[in-house]
Amino acid sequence: MLLMLLGCSGQTSENKKKYSIMVMSKDNVQYIIQTDTLDGGVAYPIKNGAPVLAPPRIWYYMMVKDGNYFFINRKTEYLIRNQVKDNKFTAIDSVSVPGMKFLENYNWYHPDSLLIISWPGERKSPRYARINTRTMKASTGVLPLPAPFLPFNNMTVGFSEFRNNQLWLGYSYHYSSPTQGYGSSDTVYVASLDYPALSLKQIFKDPRSAYPGNVNTAQQNTFRDDQDDFYYMACPGIARGANPGQPTAIYRIKANENKPDSSYFFNISASPIDNHAYGMWYIGNNKAIVRSERQGLFKTFEEHYLVPHIDFFEVDLQTKTLHKLDLPLDKGTSRSCVLVENGLVYISINSDTEGNYIWVYNPKSQSLKKGLKLEGKVDYIFRLEKLHG
Repeated sequence: MLLMLLGCSGQTSENKKKYSIMVMSKDNVQYIIQTDTLDGGVAYPIKNGAPVLAPPRIWYYMMVKDGNYFFINRKTEYLIRNQVKDNKFTAIDSVSVPGMKFLENYNWYHPDSLLIISWPGERKSPRYARINTRTMKASTGVLPLPAPFLPFNNMTVGFSEFRNNQLWLGYSYHYSSPTQGYGSSDTVYVASLDYPALSLKQIFKDPRSAYPGNVNTAQQNTFRDDQDDFYYMACPGIARGANPGQPTAIYRIKANENKPDSSYFFNISASPIDNHAYGMWYIGNNKAIVRSERQGLFKTFEEHYLVPHIDFFEVDLQTKTLHKLDLPLDKGTSRSCVLVENGLVYISINSDTEGNYIWVYNPKSQSLKKGLKLEGKVDYIFRLEKLHG
């Protein structure tokens, strides 16, 4: 049972740090270490970090905001707010969010307002919760999206975006069974809803790719650019949509437009990347970082997670040209691993050959250097993010 938790929001010296890094040790224990610099030096997350004695895959559905770490306890269906206090991962407050067991997408639409979306199972439409994270009060409901239909028995919401008094949702339908395995529909679905009423306005369908967005708690695939255009990547590769015959592609919704821009289609799989991709981060000046797999270096879904085979590319969203970053091969299918600040791009790399580093990329000079080193028996760097802002 969930223990009674104190409703304290005080900031300790630890959560006044600038950055949070979450790792997993080689003996499968998760740790959080907080730091003020990523540009150099050495950190010891296993020796000096706070162990996270919580659900084993908490790194996959964590949300970090203003020194707080939010996640859903799947057994109790409570959203828990945690902080690192006295180097311990400590529960501070909680709120019940019934039916939100499997978190798929989140969106901070005001400083203290959080939208989370989850599919409840049994061929039902997705559920949502709107949470005030200052008061820890929540309201829940059902999104008016068409429920899964045969031959599909489940669905995911891969992105949510608030703009122009509307909520945009990108979603997919999937089949999953012991005989068929897992796969996705051959369509990118994007719905517009009136907000805050959440009534369905229109559904747009695009057959050129599949699985728009991703589980954004684990890895980002959407952003707004300098012109306030919204970009989202569809991820049909085996590690996400499991419909690899469809290409990975980038789409957009232009600022002040009320429909996806059908003229814009950036086919990543047909570019020099020549593979599927699963992560995308905006770095400014119409450019983004794309994290892509390299086929031929892995054979199975399990190897996709375990074997170093990941490349990073800088892509120009306007010219659709690419520049491969000279980084060691990375591993881990889903990681929150790119952070942009003051014109520099910080990228965490899990390298079996060159060690675990936060690399620093300067887009102006296209130069790379090693920054903060994570020393000790670190197996994965799962999360790199700002603690505040």
